[in-house]
Amino acid sequence: MDIGHKLRTIRKERGLSQRELATRAGLTNGTISLIEQNRTSPSVASLKSLLDAIPISMAEFFTTLEDTDAPKVFYKAADFTEIAPSAPGQVSLRQLGNMDQHTLQVLHETYPPGADTGPESLSHDGEEAGIVIKGSIEVTVDGHVAILGVGDGYLFESKLPHRFRNVHDEVCEVISSCTPPSF
Repeated sequence: MDIGHKLRTIRKERGLSQRELATRAGLTNGTISLIEQNRTSPSVASLKSLLDAIPISMAEFFTTLEDTDAPKVFYKAADFTEIAPSAPGQVSLRQLGNMDQHTLQVLHETYPPGADTGPESLSHDGEEAGIVIKGSIEVTVDGHVAILGVGDGYLFESKLPHRFRNVHDEVCEVISSCTPPSF
């Protein structure tokens, strides 16, 4: 997906200038320009801030169409939607299904060594839960920090500021859910 082009298209459809979007999202005008030109990839937290400023959810931004006549029940790995910029060393968030048609969001998250959701904490409506299936992850929720390994999990109110970071030398994978869908 061409994230920059899609962001520019949606921004213009909503009648926002780069400067206005930057102000709303707490980013610089230059950063918006670089993202729209695909010269830089935003962190998950930065992209979430941008989309919240429009406003549009990450799920809606990265949505794929499902046949509305016959709801899709089964998904192959290739059917998942990448909702975070896929670039070397960055977090990959792969979404199961189209969130316009569901009240639960399920993600397959991959954190390469050193990757994180960004320097800014995330905060959004709903509840969030996940289980580490490979490696380990540092999770910060409302100032509380824990290192979670395989089989460990988390469950918290998503309005609490939170951040995920792989501080180890091994890839970490997490299966997570959020309700209502807000990414």
